[in-house]
Amino acid sequence: MKRKKISLVGGGQIGGNLALLASQKELGDIVIYDIPNAEGMIKGKALDISQLNPLDGYDANISGSSNPEDLKDSDVVIITAGIPRKPGMNREDLLEINIKIITDVANNVKKYAPNAFVIVLSNPLDAIVYSFYKVSGFSKNKVIGMAGVLDSTRFKTFLAMETGYSVQDVNCMVLGGHGDTMVPITRLATIGGIPAEELIEKDKLDAIVERTRFGGGELVKLFGNGSAYYAPAASAIEMAESYLKDKKRILPCAALCEGEFGIDGYFIGVPTVIGSNGIEKILEFELLDDERDELNNTLEAVKKTVQETRL
Repeated sequence: MKRKKISLVGGGQIGGNLALLASQKELGDIVIYDIPNAEGMIKGKALDISQLNPLDGYDANISGSSNPEDLKDSDVVIITAGIPRKPGMNREDLLEINIKIITDVANNVKKYAPNAFVIVLSNPLDAIVYSFYKVSGFSKNKVIGMAGVLDSTRFKTFLAMETGYSVQDVNCMVLGGHGDTMVPITRLATIGGIPAEELIEKDKLDAIVERTRFGGGELVKLFGNGSAYYAPAASAIEMAESYLKDKKRILPCAALCEGEFGIDGYFIGVPTVIGSNGIEKILEFELLDDERDELNNTLEAVKKTVQETRL
């Protein structure tokens, strides 16, 4: 059986980790694509990972290219292209530069990989995934933004750190925009099936929610130059794997809402079912009044950024 093909648009820190994780999971053959000036770097990463694979017995062909024709017939395209966020810069500050980049990428993916499932990571996420969708003309089930998986895993991490219990037993969900107005749903957070609200004092839980909201910014400050790359890559691979293996995972992702949660016409973080048809369903549930207010607040932030795309 022919292997699946995964193309990684952007060969930076996240792109390199995506290639490593995809090869380790044997999800398919991998192309790392970037601009001509970065061709040596991405070919080097591809070769380095290829030389690692025999040590652990992974079979995958990995290549680097600056030729968009090498995106041809990709089953999955994961986009990280764009400049990274720098200290003092919020995601919206990135928009003007990254919108030009995503327009070029969307046109190439539309031309060479029209049937691909596209996962967007570039920031500001909610606006960039919307821009890809508008420029490419792809169906809404084949375009998705990686947001909630990463935000939720940060929430899980902080809950586990606070309690000292295994991260494997923590379950939680973050909805809304991929920014400082995101909505961690604390009442649905559980640790070993026990509500987190019963295990963690309210003031400490509130502090965890706040740290989750600013989790990306915390890392930007620590790095000094650049942003997170290990966890974002792993989050995107979880989404890609669910699509390629038809796993029907329920993952919070930025999907185009058309009435769900009272939202219409915007990509925003909601619970999605990802299978071989892409986004197969958005799962709605009843929100409390304060949760609804917070979701509306994050929607306004998303609307503002999307309107600035002028698409």
